[in-house]
Amino acid sequence: MSKPRIAVDAMGGDHAPDEVVAGALLAAQQFECDIVLVGDEPRVRALLKGPGAERITVNHAPEAVPMEMHASQALRTADKTSLGIAVQMVKEGIADAVVSAGNSGAFLAIALIKLRTIEGISRPAIATVWPALYGPTVLLDSGANVDCRPEWLAQFGTMGSAYAKAVLHIDTPRVAILSVGEEETKGNEQVLAASQLLKAAPIDFIGNVEGKDMFHNIADVIVADGFVGNVVLKTGEGMVADMGRLLKDTLMSGGFMTKLGALLLAPALRGLRTKFDYETYGGAPLLGLKGNCIVTHGRASRNAIRHAIRVAIEEVKADVVGKIGDLVTPHLLKEEAL
Repeated sequence: MSKPRIAVDAMGGDHAPDEVVAGALLAAQQFECDIVLVGDEPRVRALLKGPGAERITVNHAPEAVPMEMHASQALRTADKTSLGIAVQMVKEGIADAVVSAGNSGAFLAIALIKLRTIEGISRPAIATVWPALYGPTVLLDSGANVDCRPEWLAQFGTMGSAYAKAVLHIDTPRVAILSVGEEETKGNEQVLAASQLLKAAPIDFIGNVEGKDMFHNIADVIVADGFVGNVVLKTGEGMVADMGRLLKDTLMSGGFMTKLGALLLAPALRGLRTKFDYETYGGAPLLGLKGNCIVTHGRASRNAIRHAIRVAIEEVKADVVGKIGDLVTPHLLKEEAL
């Protein structure tokens, strides 16, 4: 296939456009893709210097979506903003994927209106790759839908399974639902109803997992509503960051032998940090839409932007949108025949 074309919202995020442009330059040097930075052209071009700059083009957008802007307002101005224009490029086939560190609520609203959902999918979900001990786990929804119906959770399981198979190359992804106990009878009404639907879905559903299982790779895909999923995600990120700082402070405050031991352990500790650093995993796909959309942290650094572009490239090459449709459509036809 031709090189993936990735539209990047240059004005989205707490450190835009500086870190976004810097991340795009890193990606252009490392990955085979065509990158289009969408944003205030004079500001973006002033930053677009050095290795990789010749492989990046700029599409001017007169406005940007502020991080605090309400989604409904962002929809009204979408045709003028960097985020709206980047999504429109995917809709028109000018780009294969869009990446943004901007207002995630606005991103969801604009993408939902412009791209629409895949047939059989009611709501898109943010799928976060969770760095578990024995391999990655996909957690969804990580914040797109704070209130969910049981049938949406079943759809999330199907989408997560398709993503894990296509991008993480897991032959038969194990899908579980996050609950307050491992037993089939544990959970609120939403979880109990969703579990029955997940059993009937075209996936390998293994039942309930608890919060303590999140880092153990008991399941390849873990389903939750966006409220619970986002709380779990932010709690995990905060815990990993704090444990890293605590370990560093403990080693550096020790005596000579402790510091010497820390020096010898440094390569292994760097590897451990990389494994559990959210920036290494880049962005989170917004699954369920008729287009590839990658959400990343508002505070994303250039390294996070680089890896978010990598995630976008992987999703395009794996045809995740098509794979979700392939999994959902036969299931829909089977239900209609019953």
